[in-house]
Amino acid sequence: MAQSDTSTGGEGVPLAPGMFPEDFDVSQRSDVAKLRKGAVGLGGVLFLTVTGSAPISAMLFNTPIVVGLELGIGTGFGSLVAYSVFEASLAGGFAYFLNLKLASFGWNVGWPWLALFMIALIGVLTYFDVRVSANLLAIGLISEVAILIIFDIFLFGHGNVNFSAINPVNAFKSFPASHGIVAGAIGIGLFFAFWSWVGFEMAPNYGEESRDPKRIVPRALYISVIGLGIFYTLTSWAPLGGYPSTHAAIAAAQSDPANFYLHPAAQYAGHWVASIMSYLIITGSFACGMAFHNTTARYFYSLGREGFMPKPLGRTHPRWKSPHIASVTQSVIAAFIIALFAIFTGTNDPTSQAYVQVYGLMALMGVIIILSVQAVVSLAILVYYERFHRDEVHWWKTRLAPLLAFISQAFVVYLLFSNIGFLGASAYSYAYWLGPIDLAVVLIGIGVAFYYKKRDPEKYEKAGRLINEGL
Repeated sequence: MAQSDTSTGGEGVPLAPGMFPEDFDVSQRSDVAKLRKGAVGLGGVLFLTVTGSAPISAMLFNTPIVVGLELGIGTGFGSLVAYSVFEASLAGGFAYFLNLKLASFGWNVGWPWLALFMIALIGVLTYFDVRVSANLLAIGLISEVAILIIFDIFLFGHGNVNFSAINPVNAFKSFPASHGIVAGAIGIGLFFAFWSWVGFEMAPNYGEESRDPKRIVPRALYISVIGLGIFYTLTSWAPLGGYPSTHAAIAAAQSDPANFYLHPAAQYAGHWVASIMSYLIITGSFACGMAFHNTTARYFYSLGREGFMPKPLGRTHPRWKSPHIASVTQSVIAAFIIALFAIFTGTNDPTSQAYVQVYGLMALMGVIIILSVQAVVSLAILVYYERFHRDEVHWWKTRLAPLLAFISQAFVVYLLFSNIGFLGASAYSYAYWLGPIDLAVVLIGIGVAFYYKKRDPEKYEKAGRLINEGL
């Protein structure tokens, strides 16, 4: 476990015996493996994080489906599980759409093999320098955004714009299910809206590898949140103009989700747009899975470096400076999840098995954790500044914004559990176990925290405080 030799706090003030500074500089220590310094700039961080929000995957997948250290360590373990299952979730979506594409050429490849292919290829690519991932994700993100902007222009230019679709009041109305995947419960709609947005919060994970983290990371977060908010609003609104009525759009989303965007794209933008989108949804889901893989590997690496998981996870490759052991570990976990679904749900129905269960249920499991963790973090920000840094309190940044974030995200989690039967509890009754499993993971993390608080107080106090001031 890395530690500082200083006995002073962040402002050079001597600490009382038994007290620990707020952070520990590891830049000068040789016993701590470090990631590659200055590997990516603002663009690289954006590509590594916004791709996790997967613009084309978020739209084509989701629109049709529409505070103390004990707790901190627990939510850390929870976040690790969330990002870990996200890769498996995206592998299910990738397999679903690739299976459809291959079938159009007369090739029938089982969805588990396609999902495992994605995981294996991501594992190979992320083994190397982080710049490899950044460059590949840049290509994927730029192409996704470009084709979706073209789609938006054609659909809005068509003129059949339904302004009631963006009326905030209508957002809280439900629509009935019809021989399809889901009903329009508000809790579920908000869930998939948040699931579309998940990824922007990954920016701090690349602080140690960015050139100017104090400037780049906040900018990446603001650009991601604001940019995605505007872009997603327009792109989820646009396809409604391709249907004669809202009810027709609802029926299409439920009966044929794979073509919810592609049919209006072919009709109003041209077959070439629909064709490109049909390929980019495959590459986009791959890129999204790759982004989550990178983040998960860095969570494993961080917990390994701090001694809360096996220490080999905290090592980096001697040449590539990538968290290679953590990366391989995540690949094995994602492949194991796919194998479990293939064994227990079957391999003959990609829509039910790959799309609804692997993609839908794994996303559900992960987003429950992410929303809960972000709610707790929001509350922690408010408490932290009020208790320890009153001189830095700001009415918006440390009070109102965190409070609004806590209330809204906690409310969405409540709505989600209230409507969790949307995936068809009679067919997938194990969906009800996802919440308790998430809770168990967090409780295990809290249990680990209490264990170290009693057996190794120094390690407990240093949890989450390792930083690299050499940046």
